Amino acid sequence: MTIAVLGATGMVGSRVTAEAGARGHRVLALSRKPGSANPNVTPIAVDAEDAQALREALGTADAVVVSVRTDPVDEEFLVGTTRSVLDAAARLGIRVLVVGGAGALRSPDSQDLLVADNPAYVPSELKRIAAAGIAQLRSCQTRAEADWVYLSPPALLEPGDRTGRYRRGTDTLLTGPDGRSWISAEDLAVAVVDEIETSGAERHITVVHSV
Repeated sequence: MTIAVLGATGMVGSRVTAEAGARGHRVLALSRKPGSANPNVTPIAVDAEDAQALREALGTADAVVVSVRTDPVDEEFLVGTTRSVLDAAARLGIRVLVVGGAGALRSPDSQDLLVADNPAYVPSELKRIAAAGIAQLRSCQTRAEADWVYLSPPALLEPGDRTGRYRRGTDTLLTGPDGRSWISAEDLAVAVVDEIETSGAERHITVVHSV
């Protein structure tokens, strides 16, 4: 399978690239400044805001992972890039997996309260980031003709170890036995590639570390 990864040099994208390459998939690593020594990885320089360049880069892919982020958060860029990928993928007939934000999930203790609006998980200084993730999900939901899935990580996502152990859910934030909602970026990458290899029926999913 050929998997394109947009944002291939970021925390999540680099690990998805490594995970997919290690499994023998051909990976198209799309970023502004690509680079890789993995023989299964083809670095491709592409500007995520150039819709034509994105369409050309995705032309030989079977699936694409969108893992772009900006610091500070740029909601317009995030939504625009996601739409461009979804439009291109719909024309090409390829699957899209968007690595989004936890803010779009429902709170585990209140199904009517989004995580983005729950101060137990999202402090005020992170609300703009959470809102951008929700806008990204909404942009996916307006593209019913595209084959997409939106993967929300748990509340805490950070570099760590690859254990290969995680629990999958749908649109509600998951917590582990210790009450924590977290996963390593390495295990999130495992979940991403698993989802591409064996797609579920749900449009919005999440995962959490499992002991």
